[in-house]
Amino acid sequence: MRAVFVGTGALAVTTARRLLHSGHEVVLIERDKARIDALSAELDCGFLHGDGSTPALLREADPGLTAVLFCLTGNDQTNILASLAGRSLGFARVVTRIDDPEFEHLGLELGLEDIVIPSRAISRYLADMFEGRDHLEILALIKGDARVFSFVAGEDDEKPIAELALPSDSRVMFFYRDEQFTLPAPDTRLRRGDEVMVVTHRRNLEALHARWGSLPRQRRHRPGSGGT
Repeated sequence: MRAVFVGTGALAVTTARRLLHSGHEVVLIERDKARIDALSAELDCGFLHGDGSTPALLREADPGLTAVLFCLTGNDQTNILASLAGRSLGFARVVTRIDDPEFEHLGLELGLEDIVIPSRAISRYLADMFEGRDHLEILALIKGDARVFSFVAGEDDEKPIAELALPSDSRVMFFYRDEQFTLPAPDTRLRRGDEVMVVTHRRNLEALHARWGSLPRQRRHRPGSGGT
């Protein structure tokens, strides 16, 4: 799969490095040529020099061939503009970093579906860790080809879990409804807006993203969630 990053901060570079290690194709967009020169010595990926919030440059990144556009600069306005431009150009999925929570409402009003607020995600993780809920213990169990994928149930998913027709080697582990954790039975019926967590084989991620990846996210990401 192919990912495009607007910005080359620590979050973008760390994520890009992990994707490259897993065999994915990565393109980084950066306006600072010196930064590109420095990163090109350590990352075997593509680079585009310029302003990643402009449609002309994003078009060069081949939206039709890209699974996800990550807008991860350190400037909220730039990330929002890049996300809107990317969505208009046809990127299959756009992830928007927002550091100031006051911009979250604006992003939602503009129809941005995947908003990540790093400080909020980290603070939730630290609070859970303090209270004895260590997400790393769960992630440590996900080894080899196992992966976790999450999606928000839409109108077409309002059916018993057994009727979701998931790919082979996939199971619904649990879901959140109105912020409440629920362990389902096969005949448990999903409702629109449920956040569903699936454990699956990594070969199924592309099919799962194709089916649910573009649905509106009504909840922001928890640490460790999503298909990665």
